[in-house]
Amino acid sequence: MQHSTSPIQIDILLKAYSLMCTARSMADLYDRQKEICAKYVHSTSRGHEAIQLATAFQLTPSDYLAPYYRDESILLGLGIAPYELMLQLLAKKDDPFSGGRTYYGHPSLRRAGFPVIPHQSSATGMQAIPATGMAHGISYLESCGLLKGNEKSVVLCSLGDGSVTEGEVAEAFQMAVLKQLPIIYLIQDNDWGISAMGNEMRAMDAYEYAAGFKGLERVRVDGSDFEASFSALREAFTWVRKNRKPMLIHAKCPLMGHHTSGVRKEWYRGENLAMQEKEDPLKKLKDRLIALGEKEKLLQQLEVEAQENVLIDYEKALASENPEPTDYNSHEFAPATILNEQGSRFAGIEKITMVDAALHAVDEILKMHLEAIFYGQDVGARLGGVFREAATLAQKYGEHRVFNTPIQEAYIVGSTAGMAAVGVKPIVEIQFADYIWPALNQLVEELSKSCYLSKGKFPIQSLIRVPIGAYGGGGPYHSGSIESTLLTIRGIKVVYPSNAADMKGLMKASFYDPNPVVMLEHKGLYWSKVPGTLDAKTIEPDEHYAIPLGKANRIQQAEQQKLVEGSTSVIITYGMGVYWAKEASKRFEGQVEIIDLRTLNPIDWDMISESVKLHGRAFVLTEEPLLNSFAESLAGRISKELFSYLDAPVWTLGASNLPAIPLNVELEKMMLPNSEKVGVELKKLLEY
Repeated sequence: MQHSTSPIQIDILLKAYSLMCTARSMADLYDRQKEICAKYVHSTSRGHEAIQLATAFQLTPSDYLAPYYRDESILLGLGIAPYELMLQLLAKKDDPFSGGRTYYGHPSLRRAGFPVIPHQSSATGMQAIPATGMAHGISYLESCGLLKGNEKSVVLCSLGDGSVTEGEVAEAFQMAVLKQLPIIYLIQDNDWGISAMGNEMRAMDAYEYAAGFKGLERVRVDGSDFEASFSALREAFTWVRKNRKPMLIHAKCPLMGHHTSGVRKEWYRGENLAMQEKEDPLKKLKDRLIALGEKEKLLQQLEVEAQENVLIDYEKALASENPEPTDYNSHEFAPATILNEQGSRFAGIEKITMVDAALHAVDEILKMHLEAIFYGQDVGARLGGVFREAATLAQKYGEHRVFNTPIQEAYIVGSTAGMAAVGVKPIVEIQFADYIWPALNQLVEELSKSCYLSKGKFPIQSLIRVPIGAYGGGGPYHSGSIESTLLTIRGIKVVYPSNAADMKGLMKASFYDPNPVVMLEHKGLYWSKVPGTLDAKTIEPDEHYAIPLGKANRIQQAEQQKLVEGSTSVIITYGMGVYWAKEASKRFEGQVEIIDLRTLNPIDWDMISESVKLHGRAFVLTEEPLLNSFAESLAGRISKELFSYLDAPVWTLGASNLPAIPLNVELEKMMLPNSEKVGVELKKLLEY
């Protein structure tokens, strides 16, 4: 792409110079006041001001921005005051981005007249996937005529060059070119990681690397030269707005500040600092303005004004209130929308399987909500999912709404954050629970923390379907149970249906929930082929049926006479455990209550507590290996909080503590719980 050679108005150059002076004054102030300002780690934009301001001046209120932690000058260029940035620097109550919850230079902004800036983490390069998800969502909404107004939105994703070596950046680039998305990747290359230099970390820079992504337009620019940067960015935004295709801009910049306040430049950079000073964007722009005829007196006046304004804003920020400590736990989740059971659970005539209940639920969602889409590996028209859980959906709704992705679990999950930010409501699928691990970076860093760290501005509506569980020789990579790992991640919800009606009701509630929800779907229950699981088939609920998340189901009660005798217990379980418990309880007629949790987070502690108090005995049953599991954690909570009601230790049973499910079916049986094993342990508990 050719750079524009049209001149830049002098008022733009002067505005850029004033803001560069502001950025420098802020960095200098933070250094002078490091005992206060370095209390919380921060980075500044010194050396990167030219490329960042050039970028900010192109962004419009219809655009979306995914900055990285050094993009302070982009924020200044958008019109965010130093005072507001300092409120975040000092972790103050009125920090407009997070209320004192996250680092300096980590904005979350929904404000009239500004581009939308969703929350993103500090994890290096992780914003590339959510940002690409935003562009993906915009492209979808445009294809359906759901975006109003004449302005074509562009996503700007800012990255340091070192982050481009992350595999998840490659996933983002791949999808951007595969789907031809309206996104600009701005790569700011200062040749440093923390203490590692570029030649230690990479065999090529980002511009050279991007050549491998067919269809990704590339531009090099001197990021220390404001005029060159402004022209390149102006041309890039014009091109992407018109062509709706991706572009990468590689901008070489000096690093004139510290990596962060915690890793100071004088410790290790030596002669490199003097070399970087020669490329100072502020000095370059000043020299250029003088060459254009501006008086040095005016430029000195702009410098003084910047220093004075920064000092005033600092004193004001320093004097502002700290967050109210009692507000520390607000906004873990956005408020749920389904609070009571809705619709009819028994609307049909014939019983259906769980896999059909899931298929019908997604079908109804797509029919009712044009903003809903469904994607993952092999869910498209040709196969319709490896379990046929998406059969016919792509044919009904088109491959722009139901489509295959590459084998990119990180993109499948992380893109939902970007989709949600632009108003798309994604349903996605990870093909097997054993393959969710590449997605954990995105699930933990981008999805789970967004609502809390943005103080509720950016909850992420994301429904992530995950087939799970073992049966019939699935082997070590298609049989695993992962719920305990997921349940250590705060800020996500985890549901686990055990029958068709619950599958449909929980699917609907999960879709309408404004938070990230992982739905675990046991493969062994999909068709009720496993002996003893016929009850997983149920009458189909109607299209309005929804079960509020966090509500367990008491599926079997003990007899009153047995309660009076004190010979009863409650089994607390979920998934396949429901069927092991039901079968085992037949040997102990009237003595066993069974609770199907249905939702593992939030958990229905009220029902658990009520039942444990009633029986005095509790049995927690899981398919996972037991050691350090969710089941053991729940048993520990019961022991602590309900100790005075217990007549016996809290019993637990799970799979053997081994790293994988063996392939041979006889070995699999030895490892997993079953109804016979449950019966043996239940007898011990009832006789205790």
